[in-house]
Amino acid sequence: QVHLEESGGGLAQPGGSLRLSCVVSGSIFSVYTMSWYRQAPGKQRDLVAAVTSGGSANYVDSVKGRFTISRDNAKNTVYLQMNSLKPEDTAVYYCKGRNEYSNYIYWGQGTQVTVSS
Repeated sequence: QVHLEESGGGLAQPGGSLRLSCVVSGSIFSVYTMSWYRQAPGKQRDLVAAVTSGGSANYVDSVKGRFTISRDNAKNTVYLQMNSLKPEDTAVYYCKGRNEYSNYIYWGQGTQVTVSS
């Protein structure tokens, strides 16, 4: 059974940094496109960043230059380094994995990120 577990959320001040991690178990991590989504209260869940199995990354415009997605296949882990945080980055952040062969999708349980002074 595939399991995704996020960690690293918490409270940060505006301009601060946090690093989210998502560990994948129960499957071959290297064949997954990994993504981070976020959902603010009362809003839909939106894509933040994604990285393919080959390492190609893309970002939503609002986080370009501030967030960096990366993956470590040896550790079955995807990261989201978030710098220059803004209050509007406050949301529950979810990790998503898509198997590039089967297209099966799996989600983590989410981790809260709050940016406030």
